[in-house]
Amino acid sequence: MKVFFSRALISSLLLSGFLLICVDRGVSQNLAIESDTTDKVVRIVRFVGNDNVKGNTLETLIRTQTNREFLGIPRFTPWYFIWQLTNSWGEPPSYLNRATVANDIERIKQYYKTIGFLEASVDTNIVEFKEDRVEVSFLIDEGPAFTIKTLAYTGLPEFKEPEKINRFLNKSPLTAKQLNDSTFTVNEQYSENQLNVERNRLINFLKNNGYAAVQRDSVNLLVKRDTTKPNQLDALFTINPGKKYRFGDLYISLSGPGDSLRYNQTDTLRQSPFTINNKSIFLKKGESTQTKFELLTNQVLFKPGDIFNQSLYIRTVNEFQNLGMLNIRQFGLSKDGSLPDYSKKEIPVMFSLQTLPKHSINLNLFGMRRYGFGSGAGVTYTNNNLFGKAENFQIGVNGSFEYVRSETVRDIASEADSSSQSFDGRFFQSFETRIEYSLPRLIFPFSSLDDNLFFSNGRTRYSLSFTRSDQLLFDINSDIRFNLRYEVQHNQRYSSFLDLIELDLLDTDPSPEFREALRNRFGKDSFQLRQIEEDFRPQVSSILRYTFRSQRTDLIKRDHGYFSEYSIASGGNIPYLTDRLVVTPDTLEGNLPAIFPGSQNSLAYSRFVKGTADYRRYIPLSNNAVLGYRGFLGVALPYGESTSVPLNQRFYAGGANDIRGWDIYSLGPGSISLDDVTINGGQIKLLSQIELRQQIIGNFLSADWIVAWFTDAGNVWYGPRTKLPSSSSNTNGQNTSDNDLQELVDNGKFKFNNFYNQIAVGSGLGLRLDWEYVIIRLDFAFRIHDLQRGWFEDRSPYLTFGIGHSF
Repeated sequence: MKVFFSRALISSLLLSGFLLICVDRGVSQNLAIESDTTDKVVRIVRFVGNDNVKGNTLETLIRTQTNREFLGIPRFTPWYFIWQLTNSWGEPPSYLNRATVANDIERIKQYYKTIGFLEASVDTNIVEFKEDRVEVSFLIDEGPAFTIKTLAYTGLPEFKEPEKINRFLNKSPLTAKQLNDSTFTVNEQYSENQLNVERNRLINFLKNNGYAAVQRDSVNLLVKRDTTKPNQLDALFTINPGKKYRFGDLYISLSGPGDSLRYNQTDTLRQSPFTINNKSIFLKKGESTQTKFELLTNQVLFKPGDIFNQSLYIRTVNEFQNLGMLNIRQFGLSKDGSLPDYSKKEIPVMFSLQTLPKHSINLNLFGMRRYGFGSGAGVTYTNNNLFGKAENFQIGVNGSFEYVRSETVRDIASEADSSSQSFDGRFFQSFETRIEYSLPRLIFPFSSLDDNLFFSNGRTRYSLSFTRSDQLLFDINSDIRFNLRYEVQHNQRYSSFLDLIELDLLDTDPSPEFREALRNRFGKDSFQLRQIEEDFRPQVSSILRYTFRSQRTDLIKRDHGYFSEYSIASGGNIPYLTDRLVVTPDTLEGNLPAIFPGSQNSLAYSRFVKGTADYRRYIPLSNNAVLGYRGFLGVALPYGESTSVPLNQRFYAGGANDIRGWDIYSLGPGSISLDDVTINGGQIKLLSQIELRQQIIGNFLSADWIVAWFTDAGNVWYGPRTKLPSSSSNTNGQNTSDNDLQELVDNGKFKFNNFYNQIAVGSGLGLRLDWEYVIIRLDFAFRIHDLQRGWFEDRSPYLTFGIGHSF
């Protein structure tokens, strides 16, 4: 066995202090000069003495690496073994480079200093435990952790509001008890990260209060040791804010999509409410822009002549970007977009904008196969600046037809015992038209919130659609949907969605043959027959819903951070109030009269409340491994006279993005099997998912290849008010008694003393191909707990395919 010691080890024999630092740095430099890549393969990298820092964290700092380890298993490097066998495929060996090791020492020491271990020392021990195979050990002496005892500020300017600075300093995440006007206790471990955050907070505060010329070197940090307690530090921010500035004149130019920088319309705005202190807004635009000057000025969140505010300036840039009908060619703090001139007291602002093409038409053709073969076409017209204030208008029309052969018609009709019917081939067609109108601002009753910076990035959307579809044995006469939605992107992290009105009017016409086919298939007065008749009857539904979303992750990669979404909704209020106050005042009918021309169908409705909570977390385990987990809870409960929830508001289980191992919509409710219930939505849902992802091949076919192990568990259940749907038949002959059917319903209800026995569990392995903007996913799942067969009784693999990560 050969043992190699770095020359840095010699420095530990010398005296401490300045001499030690000089010798250590000199040795590191000599090592870097003398070293070179060797023919020795690094098989093990370990850290010794890192009591306060995880090894995974240190691994991300250094460049001395072993070959990639599968699932983090030490020395299990299958891609390197493949290379040894083929000398061409797989991953070539990771050779020892002494210069890299020396640089790694400095990286580790520097990192320890940033988290408060200012006297940390690092050495290496390189052992050749096998011919041309080495273990690299980083020997760390962390030393004591230094703490910041007090933090003081000097040089902050004075403001007219005497408490302004005091409020700002007290909001610091570092400061605790205030000792005097500018000194605070901290008593936290020294952290360069936190100190840099505080430095940036000071810079932003000054820039947002007129001190536009402040840079990083305007705020410096001085640190000294406490003479009585050597491991404690006193910190002082010294601040040189410079001069105070105001916004100067504002210059906004807007050119058309095909224009050069030629403008034939100009305007100048002075005085309140647009400017103060005799400053001006100079506007100019090209003829083809078809945009009102008012739209441009409404996006400006500051007033020329007012105290300079960097935040309002940047938010104004975002406001222009969010209009969606223009591009920003250039912007800056000068009249021509050049560097700011801080020699004057006022800073002019310039925005050079260009509109996108106003009109566009999209045509698409598609094929389809359901009962037969068919085809369809759609056309969508878009106007992204309808009335000159960035209103987006879309109108689309889709149509399709399907030819069903006589044999198919005969087979389906035979289920209804319709021997007298003709079985000729038939054409079936569907038609859909939709209109969407959106504005880049909030309107009544929330228009006043546009002046609030937390709501300034808002959008209002109206959508209306009409669908008619002729199908085999079942027609949708009319399906009309209307939605009024308010959207707000509060910041990069938070967003809100309010569906103030979501209304759906559905008029269906099941043929007698369709009803007969259901009776023959499921049995007269069966549970499935009653459920289908109730779910597909003519009905009207409405919902009022608020959704809050918080995220700190890449929505494609999902390899760090978190994603969460919470919603609360109330349904059925509009038809209920119409029934109670308009149709039959003071009398509750439980349905609305027919409102579609030529239809005699009354419209049923349900009242319900609904809430969901969805949380997902992604934890990096190493540079190439991620652990993700998800928890979901959903509850939708009817109230009043209602005992059910509309089909499109229920929860479902199974599928590629849910509990893998079961087809979509095929699981539950409770322990009810798919043989007993075809349409299985529930009113309560629990879902838990965990997935471990490990990259095995990088940049092969331009994609990262990732293997995953996953486990999904959950189910859906009926709510406590779910009842057996009433039968539309007046006959006494029944295949199953109502008591037996009610028992089936009870098996699907959520019960605290039994729900855990009805949790389905699926697990398996998967492969992901990760390109930059899309992820292809293939999963092989096994049913660990099948609700009909039991634990580990179903050994069949279930293949699922998806786009993107499952969660």
